[in-house]
Amino acid sequence: MAHKGYDEGCLAAHALDLIGDRWALLVIRELMLGPKRFGLIKAGLPGIASNILTRRLADLEANGLVERRALTPPVAALAYGLTPAGLDTRPVIDALCRWGLRQPGHDPRKFISPTGLMLSMAVMVRPVAVRAEAAFALGAESFETRLGPDGFSARPGPGDALPLRFAGSGNTLAAAVYGSAPLRAHLAAGRVHLTGDPAAAQRFLDAFSLAPKTAA
Repeated sequence: MAHKGYDEGCLAAHALDLIGDRWALLVIRELMLGPKRFGLIKAGLPGIASNILTRRLADLEANGLVERRALTPPVAALAYGLTPAGLDTRPVIDALCRWGLRQPGHDPRKFISPTGLMLSMAVMVRPVAVRAEAAFALGAESFETRLGPDGFSARPGPGDALPLRFAGSGNTLAAAVYGSAPLRAHLAAGRVHLTGDPAAAQRFLDAFSLAPKTAA
């Protein structure tokens, strides 16, 4: 059930009235990089029941954070996307990632959604001098990504023309991005697949680390 609100004038309480229900912020997370159909949102949140997801989407729509959109052909279907106010929660999600990194108990073996991985990479990146591009194919979702002096960005797309293409699940690619084993070990074990130059791919992944960042 949705909470009834905090009945306070505090701005933090007001924000929690809008996004503080269980799953609400994770639903927003799944839409942060672009609109999705109901089933794809559900795939990124395997622990949520369909009726709860329906309710959260309705609540977020009522609060002006989510809107329904018609996808253009060849996929003529209803999707959900974030409004400008919904997109403005990105710094909140980024801050939660940074804060969670410093807290004990994180278990990277638990499910990691494709979008969750892309958002974490944008937070855990070490900007590099040379620009690079790579595609990430994670089951039903694919992303075109760019790395450079301004950090890391991702958007939905097949990335067929990009020089590097990583393929795997959210968890196997997270292990390749953040783990201590080199990329060649993941490739040899068949956990990750790569199209492109392995040395360039390793350099791309070396820009990311779960080591806590020190504030400038």
